[in-house]
Amino acid sequence: MGDVRRIHTLLQGFADQGLLLPRSISSLYDQLRDFIVYDEDGVQGVCALRISWDNLAEIRSLAVAGKMQGQGIGARLVRSCLDEADSLEISRVFVLTYQAGFFRKLDFVDIDKRELPHKIWSDCLHCPKFPDCDEESLIWISRKENNSRKKDDIFEKFDKSGIPPLLLER
Repeated sequence: MGDVRRIHTLLQGFADQGLLLPRSISSLYDQLRDFIVYDEDGVQGVCALRISWDNLAEIRSLAVAGKMQGQGIGARLVRSCLDEADSLEISRVFVLTYQAGFFRKLDFVDIDKRELPHKIWSDCLHCPKFPDCDEESLIWISRKENNSRKKDDIFEKFDKSGIPPLLLER
């Protein structure tokens, strides 16, 4: 609990540069259990894994202190989140980011934001950048799922009613 204000300070520094969306201290407390913290003489890196839907999660709020960048900390934080997703049997993890190249190096591939209806309906509608989001969307698909399905078939299209098939299945 004592790290919340330090996490907020780290994230706010990137938000001030326009590299992350700002997060309130209240939202950090609400989602604290989603976060992984890299602590070396204080909070030097953070990353969150937020479950979005059945078999779908999101990497959020990845930040590494400037003096610690370039040491693989961000990649380790993301891999830790992907390991957690795997342990929860979540085989698809997406990210909205300004650092697409970084995530591509970690086996994320581009995906159209329209293929992420749960994100759009839950978070994006409340974002000050909506509907003109300038972040890139990428997705990581676990090897297990990747071997059993084609990437093109991972997300189904909306039916004529406009309701995502994942909602219709329930």
